[in-house]
Amino acid sequence: MPPARQCHPCGGAVPAPSPHSPRPRRSPRARPLPRRPPSRRRRALRWAVRGLTGCSVAVLLAAGAGHTLLSGVDHKIGRVDAFKGLAGRPSAGHGMNLLLAGTDEREGLDKGTRQRYRLGGVPCHCTDTLMIVHLSADHSRASVVSLPRDSYAMLPPHVDRTSGEHHHEHPVKLNAAYAEGGPQLTVRTVEKLTKVKIDHYVEVDFTSFMRTVDALGGVEICTAKPLKDSYTGLDLPAGSHELDGGQALQYVRARHIDAASDLGRMQRQQRFLAAVVERATSGGTLFNPVRLNEVADALLSSVRADKGFGTDEILDLARAMRGFSPSSSEFVSMPLAPKGRHVPGIGDTLVWDADRAKALFTALREDHPLAAHKPAAGPAPLPVDVPPQQISVRVLNGTGTAGEAERVAKALRATGFTATAGTGTTDPAARTTIAYDPGWDRSAKSLATAVPHANLVPRKGLGATLEVTVGKDTPAVAKVRAEDPAQAPKENKYGAVRGDEVTCPREGGAPRPP
Repeated sequence: MPPARQCHPCGGAVPAPSPHSPRPRRSPRARPLPRRPPSRRRRALRWAVRGLTGCSVAVLLAAGAGHTLLSGVDHKIGRVDAFKGLAGRPSAGHGMNLLLAGTDEREGLDKGTRQRYRLGGVPCHCTDTLMIVHLSADHSRASVVSLPRDSYAMLPPHVDRTSGEHHHEHPVKLNAAYAEGGPQLTVRTVEKLTKVKIDHYVEVDFTSFMRTVDALGGVEICTAKPLKDSYTGLDLPAGSHELDGGQALQYVRARHIDAASDLGRMQRQQRFLAAVVERATSGGTLFNPVRLNEVADALLSSVRADKGFGTDEILDLARAMRGFSPSSSEFVSMPLAPKGRHVPGIGDTLVWDADRAKALFTALREDHPLAAHKPAAGPAPLPVDVPPQQISVRVLNGTGTAGEAERVAKALRATGFTATAGTGTTDPAARTTIAYDPGWDRSAKSLATAVPHANLVPRKGLGATLEVTVGKDTPAVAKVRAEDPAQAPKENKYGAVRGDEVTCPREGGAPRPP
């Protein structure tokens, strides 16, 4: 057996000495010097160097492993040439623009899953969702603009991808662009409408959506009112819920919850994306190559993307989002004109507000923030069904201590309520109560969110003004906000909201534990 090889401290290998080699002689004058133990400072420095070296190696290995693992996923992506033959495109702006198309394709889902989540219908082969996702040039911000599927659009001349028929320019609902001309016509139509150049195209279907949510471990969604939709099977009581892939799909597809229809659905889709950002950034997914690979594998195994969207681009996005939090993302629904347009043979369509839409897309091209990016100090406001600005409150003092009614009224005004302090005194009360007319029960529940632990007391004939009697429990008033951002006062002309404004509030602003 050949002699074993020894490892050299610098990484090389040296041959082991032969048993037949003569022993090296030590000079009689060469006596070993006594070794002094290293000082505490030298020992600390040595371990610091070792620690830094180990961390550096770990980072390099993680980066290499991430690239290696994702390279194995790259070939699973279905490729489309979304930009073939496009001419007269808008000029490139700053940052990166990705067009995210959600289709109603459901191949790969078994019969039981389709029945459980009401996915048994025939797909229309059109886009269920269209969003422009803009990543800022400095990677500090992601802006998501939702484009309503029923938006009025003029399709440019094209060849129908199903029939091969040549079409002249004609009006449609925006989601028909995909049905008639696939990804290429969808990109052409969106660029024509927005004057924003699309850099990448990604298409997600029902299957990849559900698998990705499950790979993330689910997402947490909060709602201030019950959500029930008989078409999708969604049935959520008010409160916080952990949704798996199938439940999340029901949540983002629901259109028959209230009169808001598609507009309400877009807001739920925005809340969902904000929840995904929170789960991915707070759960360590973006820092763990193996976990990132699991999520990427679930997502990319059934998506289609342009040829330029591969491993390097995915890793760049993952690295860019490592410093993200929900407050780094912002969401906008298209500003709409007061009246839509009826198109014969098509139906009613939504018309964009020309001036506000132009300003919005100009800001996107110039890489400007769309929302205020300075979160307010203190705990995040609690979501309520009815905006506080629409609720009138009269506050009475039942404590026997002067000034308590005005204190509570002032705190309610600070969070948006129209509140006044009543004059005079009332009977002493041990516990704070909220009296309300039964016809205003939704307003009463929203007020009760701002005045926790108050006792709700229905009182017929009270009318639209709710009545708070401050008890000896001297309540503190919590900040609240409208769950529907469209009903809240706008701090900017685009109506944009940050991700942390539409995710579940945390106690004291603390992030969700991983």
